[in-house]
Amino acid sequence: MDIFKLIYEHDLRMDDLRGRHTDRDSQDLTQSIEEFMRPDPTYSRFYLSGSRLDLNHFGLDTLDGYPAVLDKLRQALSGYRFFTEKGESTDIGEALKETDIWQAILLTRESQPKSSLDSLHIDSGSNVGHRKTPLRETLMRDELVLYKEKAHQGFDLHLFSKENIYRDFFFPLKELVSDRFRFFSINGKRVRTERKFYFETWTLQRPPHGVEEVFDETVL
Repeated sequence: MDIFKLIYEHDLRMDDLRGRHTDRDSQDLTQSIEEFMRPDPTYSRFYLSGSRLDLNHFGLDTLDGYPAVLDKLRQALSGYRFFTEKGESTDIGEALKETDIWQAILLTRESQPKSSLDSLHIDSGSNVGHRKTPLRETLMRDELVLYKEKAHQGFDLHLFSKENIYRDFFFPLKELVSDRFRFFSINGKRVRTERKFYFETWTLQRPPHGVEEVFDETVL
């Protein structure tokens, strides 16, 4: 059986991705006041993960339905171009094959990205939190950043977007729901521990607070 998890966090403050000055005397106070008076921009992030319970495997690409998930992601992200270290790809599946674990993929509706991939890549000793300023600058340009992150037996996907595109994922992925493919929508602000993240290994029939199973009749 496939367990698919779409973990979301909305209305995250873009300002939390801003690099901070350590010397307050060097800050431009006028600029700070102007920025304070502007609306506070926000962003969303989505973590796509999965487990295959019959094999005790963990990772989105270990799912028996992974090809079908990719098809739904193509639908959700239609209109975007995918840029990897090897150049442009028109298909998310190809882009993922060309991308190593920890590397970023840039998604843009333009013919060329405005951001640098090199500034966004992470490694096994770091995380996206170490790329706050480049990530913020990229999101403010209306580009999306997709990370291929290591899972136990495969990889998961971590997507950052200035816009809340949850609905774009929810409806296509909901079409996959079956006895062999169970879909859980998870509020990431309420699922902070590894135990809750892997809830399917100990409490699948009674998921913790913040974890909602999606059924055919589920509506937003």
